Amino acid sequence: MEKKKTQNGGSDPLAIMETLGDFTSKENWDNFFSLRGTGDSFEWYADWPELKGPLLSHLSAPSDSVSSTDLVEILVPGCGSSRLSEFIYDAGFRRITNVDFSKVVISDMLRRYVRSRPEMKWRIMDMTNLQFSDEVFDIVLDKGGLDALMEPEVGTALGSKYIKEVKRVLKNGGKFICLTLAESHVLGLLLPEFRFGWEMTMQAIPNKPSSKSNFETFMVVIVKGKFATPTPIKSLFDDTALSFSTKQVNAVVNAVEKENSIRIHYSSGEDVLFSLKDLQLGAKGELKELIPGQRFQLILGEEGNSLYCYKAVLLDAKVQSEPFTYDCAIFIVPKIRAHEWLFSSEEGQWMVVENSKAARLIMVFLDSRHMHASMKLIQSDLSPLVVHLAPDKVEDQSLIPYMMADDGIKQRNIVEKAVSKITGPIIVEDVVYESPDEENNSSSTSEGPVYRRLVFERSAGLVQSEAFLTREGKAEQDKRVLPSVSKKKKGTKKNNLCRASDSKSDFRIDHTRLASSYHTGILSGFSLIASSLKTAVEAGEKVKVVIVGLGAGLLPMFLHECLPFLQIEVIELDPVVVDLAKKHFGFIEDQQMKVHVGDGVKYVFQSTERENDKSKDALSSGTKNKETTILVIDADSSDLSSGLTCPHPNFVEEVFLKAAKEFLSQGGLFVTNLVSRSAAVRETVISHMKEVFDHLFSLQLEEEVNEVLFACTNKTKIETEKSIDLEKLMKFPVEGIEASVSTRIQRLK
Repeated sequence: MEKKKTQNGGSDPLAIMETLGDFTSKENWDNFFSLRGTGDSFEWYADWPELKGPLLSHLSAPSDSVSSTDLVEILVPGCGSSRLSEFIYDAGFRRITNVDFSKVVISDMLRRYVRSRPEMKWRIMDMTNLQFSDEVFDIVLDKGGLDALMEPEVGTALGSKYIKEVKRVLKNGGKFICLTLAESHVLGLLLPEFRFGWEMTMQAIPNKPSSKSNFETFMVVIVKGKFATPTPIKSLFDDTALSFSTKQVNAVVNAVEKENSIRIHYSSGEDVLFSLKDLQLGAKGELKELIPGQRFQLILGEEGNSLYCYKAVLLDAKVQSEPFTYDCAIFIVPKIRAHEWLFSSEEGQWMVVENSKAARLIMVFLDSRHMHASMKLIQSDLSPLVVHLAPDKVEDQSLIPYMMADDGIKQRNIVEKAVSKITGPIIVEDVVYESPDEENNSSSTSEGPVYRRLVFERSAGLVQSEAFLTREGKAEQDKRVLPSVSKKKKGTKKNNLCRASDSKSDFRIDHTRLASSYHTGILSGFSLIASSLKTAVEAGEKVKVVIVGLGAGLLPMFLHECLPFLQIEVIELDPVVVDLAKKHFGFIEDQQMKVHVGDGVKYVFQSTERENDKSKDALSSGTKNKETTILVIDADSSDLSSGLTCPHPNFVEEVFLKAAKEFLSQGGLFVTNLVSRSAAVRETVISHMKEVFDHLFSLQLEEEVNEVLFACTNKTKIETEKSIDLEKLMKFPVEGIEASVSTRIQRLK
């Protein structure tokens, strides 16, 4: 603050100013008032004749609870030797408490007014540490006090401390009236501090006609309340109030306009990113209170207070009556998974809250800034920030648990890292999971059974393919499905999952077993056309199966081994995926297994056109023109933010589904693996399929997000006998087929 003030009587003000130096020093103020002498008064700015009208209008009815002026409790912090309290007292306000940390000035003022105005109180007190109970004053009247605390070289610490005290001692509905020069560094603290839960007006106090001051005085009136949203500042500036247009006045007007634009943004209902400071100031009400269904985004950390900044979402469980495991928990989302629907969408986030068993969950999203930081460092940096967000129920804030989107891997061995122009980075790895099931231990190492996985780094939270590794000579001992893990889900319970040993020469992929339960589900649906399959086998015919999406080639290889009458064609968009399937997962091509590199959607459309062209000849000759009996869509989506992980959205659009229906032979089967945590997305997919197919079925896998949908071109029934017919066609038994058909496949249409 520039030390140029108007003064009312007494010695040369410039000489007196030089005695002050530091406005925040008690000793300097004692010296200042000693030099002024007893009985003297000093007004920094805003003389009473010009101030009287505007000020008394705000004092007359400070709150609904006070009906008479002589009952209004007024606090004047940093009172100095001003006559302001005298004038207010004479206007009928008797309950005035004046405080200042200068013993010299309080002693002088007490002697001056003890007889003439006996009801006024005078106390030696630091205005940044008020010795009063909470909510005891109707008015806090500040004339230059905040300005004095906010010297630019001092910073905002004292000003912030003082404002905190003002908020504490004011009654609800009370007013903080601040007379200030409204310099930029003062408004930079004052306006945001009273942004939430307060109503603010600002007006200029005209200088007296004879004044030669170059500064305008402003009166800021701030009403304490519990407003749901920030309200714009009401600026009462007009040409008559402003002596002239100056740099100071223009700066104030611009500051108010800028603050109002921020307040309008906060109250617009848009998804606002709050700072921790905003929340502590009341942006979302009482932060320590749990509000069922509350959700908002925020930024944690700032320069000087933490190593990093973090984007976060705070969510209070929608139902607060449940027995929660935690009152508050932190859930960290790694950068590589932040774009997934489960974490990026509001619907997905509520699912995470429900599964966390926490009354309040704070989801923290890591990004490129945190790439080289250890999780221990991240937690250490976050801990002092998140304690401010913990509800009152949390007694020991050091016990707030940290959770993380993880896959439960105990050990990991990277077999190969590849990079594709289409898919991006791809990882082939052998893994050991926590708590492996020892029952099926033909591939067990000392650490547990071994699984090989194919993972796309663009969606590292999802396992594209998972194969069961077996020791040589063990494959024939246990030919049954190992229900274990969904291809598309991470973090659920895994059975029989394992890691290859460092010496892998005695291990190989066992294509007589299915490691993924959703593959078993796909196979179960074949029972819906078991009679057609049986007829084809009895006639010595091959049944054509087209699979869109190779992955590691595990499903087509299993079908090749288990149902040798199938003629399998696989369509895979990415040649790198084909190479990895052959190199690390034992995928081979022969007369009954072919793979084509290309777009699955285009393949179906083009094949349908070719078949339609052949249909004319077929009708005249009486020969069959369609040979595809089964079409399986198992291609994932690269855009996980859509809420549909599998299949790619193009495969469930009505135009494609109609082409797929034409592509199939009479009595054919359309199969797609559906992975979506969004009920709305699932319903859209189901709706599209119902529009095209007359017979629709669903198999929901237990403890998985996978759902397998089956659409038949002919009428069919769900019967246990059909599963028996299918099993008779298999080279070896597969566990779980009969149960899936009889109890878990449900008709949707």
